[in-house]
Amino acid sequence: MDFAHLIKTVAVYALPVLFAITVHEAAHGYVARHFGDNTAWRLGRVTLNPFKHIDLVGTIVMPLVLYLATAGTFLFGYAKPVPVNFGQLRKPKQHMIWVALAGPGANFVQAVLWGVAFYALNGLGLTEKFFLEMCRAGMLVNVVMFVFNLFPLPPLDGGRILVGLLPWRQAQLVARVEPWGFFIVMALVLTGVVNSLWMQPLMTLTYQALRALLTPLAAVFGLPH
Repeated sequence: MDFAHLIKTVAVYALPVLFAITVHEAAHGYVARHFGDNTAWRLGRVTLNPFKHIDLVGTIVMPLVLYLATAGTFLFGYAKPVPVNFGQLRKPKQHMIWVALAGPGANFVQAVLWGVAFYALNGLGLTEKFFLEMCRAGMLVNVVMFVFNLFPLPPLDGGRILVGLLPWRQAQLVARVEPWGFFIVMALVLTGVVNSLWMQPLMTLTYQALRALLTPLAAVFGLPH
């Protein structure tokens, strides 16, 4: 393992990852508060302070261990989930959808903003490689979080969205999976099912959407897109 390369990778990805997880979790709490649940607000979790959302094992130790163990071919991590009492939402089933969408939505917006920064730096003639790589990393991290969290299985956001959209009987069946959902998702990740059938196709579509949104900006700066 090239530790100089590891240090460079950590430096490039540190800020994008911190922003990605912080805004993702804060967005859940903010939307939950908007719809009537103050749980996260009372606990100080509706904040852009990353230390409120970082999980020592899930955000730092696990990704580093996996990076070292797999030579950077496989990474996985998680932040402290923002507590949401769905029973306190004014319309629990409907508002659950918006609370769940808030996190991935925040990641998509961040991916757009990192893309804007990338085009702006290029357009202004700033060719510092470190900052350009950080912009690319910001887009990648947020696209990955956006797509992965939409996987339709609780406790991921996509699973909660599915529960909110389904009729009550079917929604209850899906909700019962949640205690084992993390282990099921990990098994699907390790066997490559999530990557081949979900991540790759949806990431391709997401990047195409980002490219379409950023095309006018590229045209302004006279850059290829």
